[in-house]
Amino acid sequence: MKIHEYQAKEILKKMGVPVPEGIAIKELSQLDNAISLLQSKGARQFMVKAQIHAGGRGKGKIYNPANRDELILDGGVKFCPDPSKVREYAQKMMGNLLVTHQTGPEGKIIRCVYITQALDFERELYLGILLDRGAERNVIMASTEGGVEIEKVAAETPEKIIKEWIDPSIGFQTFQAKRLAFALGMEGEVYKNYIPFIKLLYKAYEETDASLVEINPLVITKDNSVIALDAKINLDDNGLFRHKEYAELRDLNEEEPLEIEASNANLNYIKLDGNVGCMVNGAGLAMATMDIIKLAGGEPANFLDVGGTASVETVEKGFQIILSDKNVKAILVNIFGGIVRCDRVAGGIIQAAKNININIPVVVRLKGTNAEEAQKMLNESGLNFNTATTFKEAAEKVTAALA
Repeated sequence: MKIHEYQAKEILKKMGVPVPEGIAIKELSQLDNAISLLQSKGARQFMVKAQIHAGGRGKGKIYNPANRDELILDGGVKFCPDPSKVREYAQKMMGNLLVTHQTGPEGKIIRCVYITQALDFERELYLGILLDRGAERNVIMASTEGGVEIEKVAAETPEKIIKEWIDPSIGFQTFQAKRLAFALGMEGEVYKNYIPFIKLLYKAYEETDASLVEINPLVITKDNSVIALDAKINLDDNGLFRHKEYAELRDLNEEEPLEIEASNANLNYIKLDGNVGCMVNGAGLAMATMDIIKLAGGEPANFLDVGGTASVETVEKGFQIILSDKNVKAILVNIFGGIVRCDRVAGGIIQAAKNININIPVVVRLKGTNAEEAQKMLNESGLNFNTATTFKEAAEKVTAALA
């Protein structure tokens, strides 16, 4: 689950990680009070930061959502030397459309603006913690190239990325924190402040069951303080049952409506940009299905996993969700009958077709328990299904149906 920057900083602050003072507002009427509170805490200059679930905010562009040709503001992160600029930028951000390289041209509406204390700093660094699935352990990544997207650093100057893998049997060790500090060229007071900072950050990563904690930039101020100037946290959905308090952090406005609908029906759905709808059971089969569609010349429109116990209800709901995407021009159903019987899935497909107006080609491949009975049911249903027996045949048929 993704959360906003201001929410990530609230979590880090509670765990002792130094962050700038900041207040999030969702109504412009809250603006003057936010400015006064920050001034009472010593803020003299400010940053105004649009809150959306996407990177590249500072380089993005803000448009009038009613008229996409009307540019309101360059950039969703603005420095403000005085409160008058805070008001100007907050008014230009709130309720308007922010387009970044991560949002795509459709952009995202800004419903929350984060007002923070502006800091005078001397160095920008990068720090990230995530799971390295290949190494089967957590990894801390650090770089002197703070303020730059880590993907760009990895592509252009990979030697500037320092990695430290954590042995899960002993956890993050002080000597590892020191090794990272030395690699980043730290010494004196900065070195002394960095060691507890990174220890607290790793503790926050573990205790929140995060899948990613990213500080970009991590800054060194003129008084040698080490502060998370920006923060991104992704929470592992599988660990949320241990953190009921995080449920309120979910922002449904930032999520794809079809993905929300699917999650409410206990389906795993991710919208993509292609034109071939995919209905499968199992994440591995879903990935393989998307790959073979691309190899056959098509483009997958979604990842939809109906689960290992697909029923009439889940199959019908899956069709409804896939067909809600206007870009879908054909559907490939690729189910392996292990726990679930293929004839049961076939019955669900037939029932769904009778209840829903499916007016695009559907290719069905069912393999496993009772697959022959399932194929016979589909062929004798009187409905317009195209069946396949092999993976390759199914992909070729569904891409041919697009022509």
